[in-house]
Amino acid sequence: MTEHVTKTIKKKRERRERAHLRLRQRVRGTAERPRLSVYKSLKFIYAQVIDDDQGHTLAAASSADPDIRQALEGKAASNQKAAKLVGEAIAARAKEKGIEKVVFDRGGYVYHGNVKALADSAREKGLQF
Repeated sequence: MTEHVTKTIKKKRERRERAHLRLRQRVRGTAERPRLSVYKSLKFIYAQVIDDDQGHTLAAASSADPDIRQALEGKAASNQKAAKLVGEAIAARAKEKGIEKVVFDRGGYVYHGNVKALADSAREKGLQF
């Protein structure tokens, strides 16, 4: 990669990390209302339900999970279809643990595209945030 592209990627990553730190000052998960955290890599999308008081992950799902990968039938694991499946999976796993309400942590990402698809599908499956 050229030097310009490398600097651009680094600036974009730093911007997202700063935004996430600002967001985390306001968003905190508790036992009654844990935090639904979203992370995107270039290849996969991940979601976790976290109790910040205890420091425990209560439920997790990602497009790298074998059952979700199988449902994608070899297609890209980073697209909106994958995000919808991850949202459905995290909602189902949270409901199994008795979690109905969460606080949404978009991870510094813009609420658009894959992040929005994940959030909308989790809401459709019964999570409230």
